[in-house]
Amino acid sequence: MDRGLALLVGLSRAQASRLVAAGGARLAGAPVRAGSHRLRAGELLEVELGRHRGLAAAVGPAADSGAHGPDASAPCAVVVYADDYLVVVDKPAGLVVHPGAGNRLGTLVQQLLLRFPDISTAGPDDERPGIVQRLDKGTSGLLVVARTAAARQGLVAQLAGRSVERRYLAVVHGELQADEGVVEAPLGRSPRSRVKMAVVEGGRHARTHYRAEARSVLPLSVTLVTCRLETGRTHQVRAHFSAIGHPVLADQRYSKATQFAAARQALPELRRPWLHAAHLGFVHPSTGEAMSFSSALPEDLQQTLGPLGLPEPPSVRL
Repeated sequence: MDRGLALLVGLSRAQASRLVAAGGARLAGAPVRAGSHRLRAGELLEVELGRHRGLAAAVGPAADSGAHGPDASAPCAVVVYADDYLVVVDKPAGLVVHPGAGNRLGTLVQQLLLRFPDISTAGPDDERPGIVQRLDKGTSGLLVVARTAAARQGLVAQLAGRSVERRYLAVVHGELQADEGVVEAPLGRSPRSRVKMAVVEGGRHARTHYRAEARSVLPLSVTLVTCRLETGRTHQVRAHFSAIGHPVLADQRYSKATQFAAARQALPELRRPWLHAAHLGFVHPSTGEAMSFSSALPEDLQQTLGPLGLPEPPSVRL
């Protein structure tokens, strides 16, 4: 019970335990005060957060309105493939992958738990069940989630061995001089801002391959690129292109103030970085079958191509 509440409602395990003990959770209308009570498929779980003001504050305004699960206002991910071992989803921009500071409700994890509750046993911990890889909140595209611990172990091993194919589409500021290139620079927390990554001495090895697909100078100087990640560091594409002087378009965190202002003026409806995880490939951890998935460019990015003077993006294979 306490673990289920923590996952579905966005509480810590300690908060969930206190809520259960206080009678804030009911099954079939009857309070259940034992956090160890085992939930069964098909049971109706009701949660009262409003009466417990400390918990309501912890999970945000949705609690005061009587919400009983993931934030209904959060964008929904699309399941593009599922079997007994894993799930591949197409994540929209604006959706956080798993609960964390400031993002307790409405995460991808909570959406998936409602449909695939067995991911709760896949590890690595209560807040990231089944998570193999992550995408930033503002990045759209494909990622894989494990449904069993063994599947997760196999997928993580492939990531460590750099055999997972991850390819992105991005529009970056400025005209890249080279048609193809590699950014190889270690990434770590920026000494100037803890919410940013930067090229730092002693950082983790990171390598990004890129190819310039098209360039435009009006209304902004930009380049459409395809990227292949050899490693998978936090904010890797965003930090690497910022480091070489070509930050991702509309990326407020990694762009200069003048660049971000120019992007907002030219594309006022673009509310997130121009970055999309368009291709994902791996070997199925149970069957050994080669799996390959592609994601179409989302409408909000698609609508910027014409105004930017850029063509339809090509295949993301690099």
